[in-house]
Amino acid sequence: MTYKLIDATDIKSGTTIMVDGVACTVKSIDISKSGKHGASKCRIEAIGIIDDKKRVIAVPGHERFEVPLIEKRKAQVLSIMENKVSVMDSESFESFELSIPESLKSDIKEGVHVEYWNIEGKKVIKRVL
Repeated sequence: MTYKLIDATDIKSGTTIMVDGVACTVKSIDISKSGKHGASKCRIEAIGIIDDKKRVIAVPGHERFEVPLIEKRKAQVLSIMENKVSVMDSESFESFELSIPESLKSDIKEGVHVEYWNIEGKKVIKRVL
C-alpha cells in the first residue's frame, strides 16, 4: 500500500522508497547529467529498514519508485520468548508476536513499552520507550 510515486531524480537522502519489494531509506544519491544519447542516470545507495541490508542500484532518471506508507505505533511487551516477543498494541489492544532486534535484546523486558513500525504489512520493533 503505497501512497505516492516519486521520480529517481527527485529522491533526496533520508527518503524512504521501495527497492526490490523492500522498504529502504536512501543514504546517498548521485545523479549524472543527461548526455548526448539520452536521459540522466541515478546511482542510489539505500539501507533496508527491516533487514538492514545495503542496496546499490543504478537506474535512469525517469524511473519511478514507490514511497511506502510507514505507520509508527506503540505497544506494551506482554511476554518474552527466546528471540520473539508478544506485544499488545496500545490503541487497538491487538496482541501479536514480533522478533526482537539484536540491538534491543538487553533493553526489552516484560511491561516495557516499545515503538513498532508497520511497513507494508510487516511489523518491526524500532525502539524501547
